[in-house]
Order: sequence, then C-alpha cells, then structure tokens
Amino acid sequence: MDKIRIFHIVQCAGGVDCYLRMLLTSMDRNRFEHILICSFDYSKDEYKNLVDEFVQIEMRNSLSLMTDVKAISSVRNFIKYYRPDIIYCHSSKAGGIGRIANIGIGIPLVYNPHGWAFNIKGAKLKSYIYLWLERMLAPLTTEYVVISNYEKLSAIQKRVANATKMKVIFNGISIEKIDEQLKKSFVTRASQNIPDDAYLIGMVGRISEQKAPDIFVRVAAVLKDVIPNAYFMIVGDGEQRREINQLIEELGLVGRVVITGWVNNPIAYANLFDQAVLLSRWEGFGLALTEYMKLGKAIVATEVDAIPDLITDQENGLLVEMDNVEQAANAIKEIFYNEELKQKIISNSLMRVNAFFNVERVASEHKSLFFKLMNISRFE
Repeated sequence: MDKIRIFHIVQCAGGVDCYLRMLLTSMDRNRFEHILICSFDYSKDEYKNLVDEFVQIEMRNSLSLMTDVKAISSVRNFIKYYRPDIIYCHSSKAGGIGRIANIGIGIPLVYNPHGWAFNIKGAKLKSYIYLWLERMLAPLTTEYVVISNYEKLSAIQKRVANATKMKVIFNGISIEKIDEQLKKSFVTRASQNIPDDAYLIGMVGRISEQKAPDIFVRVAAVLKDVIPNAYFMIVGDGEQRREINQLIEELGLVGRVVITGWVNNPIAYANLFDQAVLLSRWEGFGLALTEYMKLGKAIVATEVDAIPDLITDQENGLLVEMDNVEQAANAIKEIFYNEELKQKIISNSLMRVNAFFNVERVASEHKSLFFKLMNISRFE
C-alpha cells in the first residue's frame, strides 16, 4: 500500500514544536510520509529522521499583509508540487495560511489550533478579530483536531464550527523520552544555588500574562516565612521577565526565587520540585501538568478552561481560583502539611498520565483520523 503523504504547515514554535516532534516520533513511517513546511523558528536538526522533506519559509506570528501573502503563495506552490493526500495545519497562523492556500485545490485539510487564539483573555479587540477569522475560514476546514473538551465546547458556543467536524485528541507526552532525559540530566539543586534541604515549589512556563508568574511570585512572598526553607523556581523566560525580576526585588525574594531562563530540558528542572504549580489565566490544555504527573509531583493549578480536563480537585491535584493568591498559598500549604493527601495526589497522577496522556495514544488517534479521511479501513 502506498504511504499517506501528510503536508504539515506550522509557524508557531515552543509547545507546538514539542507536540509535533513527539507526534511524528510515534507515527508509523511505513504508513505515512511527512512533509514539513515551517517558519525559521524551527531547527532542521530537530526533525532529522522524522520528516521526509523539511522546508522553511518566512511566516510571522503577527499580522503582516505582505509577508502573509507571500507565505500563502509559497505554501500554495508547495501543495501543488508535493500533491499531499492530507494537509495538517498547526496553530492559528498556519491554519489561516494553509486554508487559504488550499482554496481551489481541495485537498482534505485538518486544522489543529493548539488552543484558540480568540480565547486569549484581556485583549477583546484582538480576540474578536481572531474569532471573525476563524468563522470565515471554517468552510475551508475538513476536520478540526482540538486538544481538550473545553476547546471543543468553546468553538461550538462561539459558532466557529459544527461539533461533527471536531475531534478531541487530548495532548500527550512521550513517557519513554522523559525517562531518557532524566537519565542524561546533570541538573542539580546545587547548580541552581538551591540548598539540598530546601522545599522547592516551581512552575514551568513562559513568563507571560497567560502563565501568571506575577501571582506565583506573590504566592512565594506569602509562603517564604510559613514553609520552612521554602524556595521557588520559574523554569522559562518571556516578555515579562523584567517586571517579574522587579517584583521579586520589591517583595524581598532575591535569592529565594530562581528563574532559569530558556532551557533545553525543562523536565530535568521540574524534577527538582517538591511541589509543582500552574496558575494560568487561560489554558487550551496545559501540557506541563502531564509532565508534572509523570514526574510524581503534587500539583496546584487554576480551575480555568481546559485544566479541569486534566486535574480533578482533591484527586490528582488541588484546583484554585484564577489570580487568588491566598487560595493558591493555602493549597500549597495544605499539601505541605498533609502527607497523606500529597501521596494520594501523586499516586493518582501517575495512574492518570499513564492511562490517558501517553503520546502513543495521540498518534493512534491521528492515524484513525487520517485513515477515515482517506477512506481506509483500520484493518487494512
């Protein structure tokens, strides 16, 4: 049987890049051929032995008429040249470029927004523009892949597309790869100037409004003299780094809050945590939570958007209100002082991540979707 040729289009890096590499690693190369059209934010070395063709073109996250028109033209030419069986667009910008480029060609097109741009909080005009664009482009979409039940419900409520066109495929992580990364890691508390006997509370995420690093630091200020030898770590970087550093200084937390900056192996840093938090203001999925689960970390997270799809309060984590510093601090203290609750959360998390959030399941569900689009029986 001929291989199914998948034409991936992607602009946004970061979490989407990680998602795509994990997915491709788990896809059967005997059944699928992968062509990757990506922005210059991607590294060819990272996709060695994962794709059959790696092509970079200029694509920008921001709206730029000239650049976008050129990108659409380039993608359209590549579609005609490679003649794929299925086009798979990842994230909003690639979704727009790919769907417009496919007009008149008619190749089955799958679109995975990896979190709807119109759900971004605090930017009403921008959200409205994204919502309008998604509605306009919906007729050009054969099938949607959404990463949580929240994402599906949100699209239905906002009249983006009919439920029958949307397939929920929860994100996943490579369990084996995490184990491999930890074996190769040389990251220690000493290397981060953190005492071995410290009680380390950490978050993994971009230092941006979405991930609420300001709330994390304010929680640290509440807890620094309550939990003995408490230290705090932010694994990541971002546009709010300067403001967060200033807040750390204002609250007298210099030396008690460590910011790693961008690192290639955030898993190794998260493995140092005694507790892990994710205090996001909005979240399409929350992949860091699945990594916390695999690492056996007790979790405190905000009860927003898709997070309750992953975390059940008092079962595999504690859920708190968004931007509620007191509630988040109390949840962390509850886990610190209640060892039975902590071990229950860790045990349930490990069972849940192994059962539901392995990337092998993600790949299997994609395979079924692609076979359906090609009218191929899964038994062939």
